[in-house]
Amino acid sequence: MDLKQLEYFVQVADAGSFSRAAVTLNLAQPTLSRQVALLEDDLGQRLLVRTGRGVSLTEAGNALLVHARSMLETARRAREELRDLHTSPSGRITVGLPPRVALRMSARLVQRFRERFPRAVITVSEGLSLHLREWLLAGRLDMALLFDPPSSPQLSYQPLMHEPLLLVAPPEAPKLPSRVGLPTLKGYPMVLPSAPYAIRSLIDNVLRPRGIALQVVAEVGAVQTVLALVSQGVGCTILPRSALTLGEPGIEFQHAPIGPPTIHNSLVLAVPLMRPANRLTRGTQALLQELDWAILGQPDPASTLLRCDPLPPRSLTPAGAGNRHRHEHDGHH
Repeated sequence: MDLKQLEYFVQVADAGSFSRAAVTLNLAQPTLSRQVALLEDDLGQRLLVRTGRGVSLTEAGNALLVHARSMLETARRAREELRDLHTSPSGRITVGLPPRVALRMSARLVQRFRERFPRAVITVSEGLSLHLREWLLAGRLDMALLFDPPSSPQLSYQPLMHEPLLLVAPPEAPKLPSRVGLPTLKGYPMVLPSAPYAIRSLIDNVLRPRGIALQVVAEVGAVQTVLALVSQGVGCTILPRSALTLGEPGIEFQHAPIGPPTIHNSLVLAVPLMRPANRLTRGTQALLQELDWAILGQPDPASTLLRCDPLPPRSLTPAGAGNRHRHEHDGHH
């Protein structure tokens, strides 16, 4: 079947007459009639019946009309896609980022995006992983980076980075051991992110089934505030290494790995499965996967390195360890 003949047939069917369709197509009516007749000869079916007020579709004409529209739309999309291969895609893409990821990576992401897609616009929305996931499912985001999201049949997850969680203590606190077992964690006073932070959910999901109840002295809603309280000796905390970059410049927190088993914090790229992906969407996904996410765990070179002297800390040694703990682990960091 000739696509041009199909286009003429659809125009006649939509207009309801050869004369009106000829005006729309800017064709002579005899030429239009001849092309539709050639299509009928090719198919061996009568498609249109002339009436006193124009034309009506036969049963075969109604059946062909559905397929003709689909074929013409497919051809249109193919032409546009092939045309776009030689040009940068345009449009708008909305990407969700958790706050500590946005703080370190937004500038790099936007810069790379502008270099690669100069005709497009990127919008960065910040929020907790829980909220970003809800916005993604509701269609408010095109894609999002999430920390340790629950599985979903509606989303595809592509891992970007895995980090072990660390026990983090004030600089002036007694030396931490080289490694902290999970049962030992309950001896440390803890300042933790409050729910629904992904880190808090991850910690609770690992410790609760093992019957390990932490000694929580404070819960706060931002990692920066957690680190500020730890630096002042209020307690210890549990965070991935990359989160330490959110503390005030110049403060060198003590930290020690936790486990076995090791608790890993995972950053994933989440994309809706059922939403159609265009060239800009696919290109932005590829761009996010290409970024060096190890930067999250490195000190920010733009930070002003000022020394902040913390207040004298309270005793953060696990209960019952006493001086023996400090002497045993002298020299460990």
